Amino acid sequence: MTNISSSAVVAEAGGPLVPEGLPTEPQKAKPAWRSLNFGPRMWISLGIIGFVAVLAFIGPLFYPFGPEEKVGSLYDQPTWMNTPPTFEHILGTENFGYDVLAVLMASARNSIIIGLLAGTIAVVIGVAIGVIAGYVGGWVEELLMGFTNIVLAIPSIVILILISISLQSTGVPFLKGVVGLALVIGVTSWPWTARAVRAQASSVATREHIDVAKLSGARTPSIMVRDVLPYLASYAVMAWVLQLASAILAESTLSMLGLGPAGANSLGKQLFWALAFQAVATGAWWAFLPPTIVLTMISFGLLYLQSSLDEVFNPRLRRGKKKNLAKAAARREETARKLAENPPVEVNA
Repeated sequence: MTNISSSAVVAEAGGPLVPEGLPTEPQKAKPAWRSLNFGPRMWISLGIIGFVAVLAFIGPLFYPFGPEEKVGSLYDQPTWMNTPPTFEHILGTENFGYDVLAVLMASARNSIIIGLLAGTIAVVIGVAIGVIAGYVGGWVEELLMGFTNIVLAIPSIVILILISISLQSTGVPFLKGVVGLALVIGVTSWPWTARAVRAQASSVATREHIDVAKLSGARTPSIMVRDVLPYLASYAVMAWVLQLASAILAESTLSMLGLGPAGANSLGKQLFWALAFQAVATGAWWAFLPPTIVLTMISFGLLYLQSSLDEVFNPRLRRGKKKNLAKAAARREETARKLAENPPVEVNA
C-alpha cells in the first residue's frame, strides 16, 4: 500500500494544485529603480542643492547687476531698509561698492566649480590607487598604501597652504586661478578614499566571478575595470559627494587666509574681504551673513545627500524596511492560514 495525497493526484491529473484564495497569476516584478526607496532626506538634500545651483548658475542670467559693476559705496545697507523701501539692491553693497547678491551668485558658482573639479580629481586618483592596490596585492599594495599613509601623516592644511603659496608666486595665470586651486585641493584629498577603496577591492578580488574572469583569459586591467570597479561604483559616488563638500570647505579656508583664486570671486574670498574691512565690527551683516548661509547650505545639503545615498545603495539601511518585512510576514501568515483551512486529504491507492 502506498499513501498518496489527494492533492498529488489532482496535481498529476490536472496540473499543479493552488489553494483557494491564493493568486493564480505571477505578480509582475517592479522595475529596479522603484526599489531604491528615495526617502525624505534625499528630496530635502536635492532641494537644497538645487536651490543653490539655480542661484549660482541661472540667477546671474536674470539679475540686472554684475559682480564687478560698482553700484554704491562701502557697505550701503539693503534698499528694503531705506525709507521708502525698494528692492533695487536687496542685499546692499559690499566693501568695494559692488552689489552683494551679484557677487554672491558669482562666488557660489566659482566655489561649486572648484568643488566639482577638486572632488573629481580626488576620487579618480583615490579609486585608481585603491583598486590597483586591493586587486593586485603583494608588494604593489605595500608600496601604494605606504605612500598613502605617508601623505595621511602630513596635515593636509599644511600641504594646501604651502602649495597655494608657491602657486601664487608663479607667473602662470592658469595655476593662480580657479583651476589651479581645484588641482591643489584635489591632489591632496585622495588618501582616505584610496584606503577605503583598497579594502573594498580586496574583498571583491576574492569572489568567484574574478576567478572565472582569470580562467577565461581576461587581462588584469580588463578585470579591474569590468569586474571589480562596477562593484565599487556606489561607494565611489558617495565618496565623490563627500569630496565635493570637503573641497568647497577647503577652498573657503584657503580664501579666508588670502590664498584664494586670483581674479575670481568665491565664498571664501567674500568672507575674507568682509573681515578685512571690518564688516562684523561695523554691523554690516549683509556683507558676511549671506555667503556664510550659502556655504552652510552647500555643506549641509551635500552631507545630507551622502547619508541618503547610503540608504539608497545599502538595502539594510533603507527606511521602511521594517514595514515591508511586517507586510511579508503577514502575507506568509495568511497563506499558512488558508492552507490550514484546506488541508490535503490522504487517500490509499
